Amino acid sequence: MNQTLLLVPALLLGLAAPAARAAVTEGDAAAGRQILANDYKKGGIALVDADSGKVLWQAKSAGTHDLHRLPDGHILVGDGAAKVIEIAPGTDGKPNEVVWQYDAARQNRTDGKKVEVHSFQRLPDGRTLVAESGPARLIEVDREGKVLKEVKLTVKNPSTHSDTRLVRKLDDGHYLVCHENDGTLREYDAEGKVVWEFEVPLFDKKPAGGHGPEAWGNHLFCALRLPTGNTLISTGNGHGVIEVTPAKQIVWHLKQNDLPGITLAWVTTLQVRTNGNIILGNCHAGEQNPQLVEVTREKKVVWQYKDFGTFGNSLSNSITTDK
Repeated sequence: MNQTLLLVPALLLGLAAPAARAAVTEGDAAAGRQILANDYKKGGIALVDADSGKVLWQAKSAGTHDLHRLPDGHILVGDGAAKVIEIAPGTDGKPNEVVWQYDAARQNRTDGKKVEVHSFQRLPDGRTLVAESGPARLIEVDREGKVLKEVKLTVKNPSTHSDTRLVRKLDDGHYLVCHENDGTLREYDAEGKVVWEFEVPLFDKKPAGGHGPEAWGNHLFCALRLPTGNTLISTGNGHGVIEVTPAKQIVWHLKQNDLPGITLAWVTTLQVRTNGNIILGNCHAGEQNPQLVEVTREKKVVWQYKDFGTFGNSLSNSITTDK
């Protein structure tokens, strides 16, 4: 199973010297911050020091819409349309090593359908949750790739490329599934029954194609269940973030032009810090805008990151950590 993944030079990955980056905008609250991120068009993932822009680690990836840093330091990432790989980062001059992989295009295929994988998650019991767009199912597999559980998904507008974006298994055993092409977030119980759903509204606007700020839609990307029971949703090409109650009321809405000097485009990953601030991914927004933004609940920008040398206009996923 193990195979070597070379730690290739930055230029071969398209990861050049860092361009201008926006600094911390409120004191030194984010000093020592690191960013693990993927830009699927530049073909690589990298760990960078947010202050200096120094690349601390990097590896090739043939494309991903999900990214995890595991407790042992390994990286779980997509590698092309249907493959998930676990990378043990190389240290002290040693190369990176792929220590586990699952290829949904080859393994456990019985229906003949095309498949893409846009989300996955390593579970506490060691299983890996894999979301298969096309077959429209969630599976939990062991280290040998054996399917230990299957959940069929409800999909109204089937799309091999966008049945799902990010999917997360919750502590209670439920699954929170962003159905991108349906524009709907669905919560499934452990048996696969839809127990709650929320259709992201278009807010009385007509859909518009594209990926940048000019686009418009409800192709949600990420959803987080908050301790309050509310759900935080990045609305993708809806250019914002909403917080929704179990009764489906929107109680907070960050819109495209709410942040002075920043235009939001395809809003992707979300992180909620312990102080309540939200870090959001701003993909396809152009070089005039940051790729990552941290905002308070009062919609004040306290930190932003812009680096079009290491990454580009397709930074889809990120994990931000404070040292």
